[in-house]
Amino acid sequence: MALQSKNKVDPSFSLSSMTDMVFLLLIFFMLTSSFVTPSGLPVSLPSSKASNIEIQKVSVTVTKDLQFYVNDKKTTEAGIESDLRQALAGGEEGAVILHVDESVPVKYVTKIGGIATSLKAKVSIATKPE
Repeated sequence: MALQSKNKVDPSFSLSSMTDMVFLLLIFFMLTSSFVTPSGLPVSLPSSKASNIEIQKVSVTVTKDLQFYVNDKKTTEAGIESDLRQALAGGEEGAVILHVDESVPVKYVTKIGGIATSLKAKVSIATKPE
């Protein structure tokens, strides 16, 4: 007696639905990720209740020991204006984001902000949310 089953099991497996799910997850994480590029320098930013996300074009960082960086390139206090002028060259309106340690005196913030404003750039101060 040779008994054979009428229902055959297909051993193949379709991966198309799994790849669709992977691409959907990839798109989801890309859209929900933050578009802010953090400064690579160790700065303790002040906190604020409301903060807007600005697209960073030029970054000026002042550390707690008063070291100055323009786009992660070390500069002197006197050389900030020339470095900012070079970084903002290109004709379009620039945006300068100030990453200033919370222990730095305000006179440095206003000086750098004044230099950036004289170069016709918008100035924003980076903060961390409370």
